[in-house]
Parts: sequence; structure tokens; C-alpha cells
Amino acid sequence: MWWQSLEGPIGTVRPDNDRILAQQRLKRPVSPFVGIYQPQIPWVLSISGRITGCLLSGGFYIFGSAYLIAPYVGWDLSIGSIVATVAAWPTPVKALVKAAVAWPFVFHCLNGLRHLTWDTSNMMTNKKVQASGWVVVGLTTVGTLILVFV
Repeated sequence: MWWQSLEGPIGTVRPDNDRILAQQRLKRPVSPFVGIYQPQIPWVLSISGRITGCLLSGGFYIFGSAYLIAPYVGWDLSIGSIVATVAAWPTPVKALVKAAVAWPFVFHCLNGLRHLTWDTSNMMTNKKVQASGWVVVGLTTVGTLILVFV
């Protein structure tokens, strides 16, 4: 009768197959696997913009928090003490610290302007996206050098 066929599924899968499949899945790369892609200017600048945004905002939050709690823990973070501390540093250290702060700031600002340009539907071809990326890299380098040495 027809109800006899509803007794249950026929066991066609061997118990080992599930274990083997689980082991094979552990050896597969996580998708999307970016290790196989050659770095290209659009996605390198995209992730760099996000990273610099996080670094800048994190730095501002840390300094702001330190400035707020400074009187309670005995730190002197007044402008005068910060200027005196930085003035005592050797010139190469000052240049490195200024570059470490200036580069992410300049890059994030210029890359943000690039994205605002895209929001107006301008420069949306592949060639223009790559060209604008290299312009951002070049202007970031020039802007950082100006801020460090001027």
C-alpha cells in the first residue's frame, strides 16, 4: 500500500561520508578569499580609507578621554606642557610623529573628497577611478611632506 512507503528514508549515506565532508570543508579557504587577488588601487584605497578613519577617530577619542581624566589622575596635558614636550624631542622623532599623524589625516580627507565626487556620479569609469586613486596617493604624499617640513 501507499502508506508503507512513508515508513522512513532509506539509509543511503554512509556514516563516514559526513566526517570526510566536514574535514574537507575545514581545508577550504574562507570566502571571499582575497589572497588570490592582485592588489588594485580601488580596493586598496577603500580599505585604507576605512582603516585611517578608524585610526583617526580612535586617536581623537583616546586623547579626548585622556584630556578629560588628566586633572583627576595628575597628568598635565595643557597646551604648554605638550608644546614643551614636543620641543624637547629630536628633529627626526618630531618629523616621524608629524608624518604618522599627517598621512592618515591628509589621505582620509582627500579620499573622502574622491568619494564625494563619486556621489555626484562623476568619474565613475574604471580608468577615472584608477586615475583619481593615483591622484589621491600623490597629493597625500605631497600634503604630508608639506605638513611635516613646513
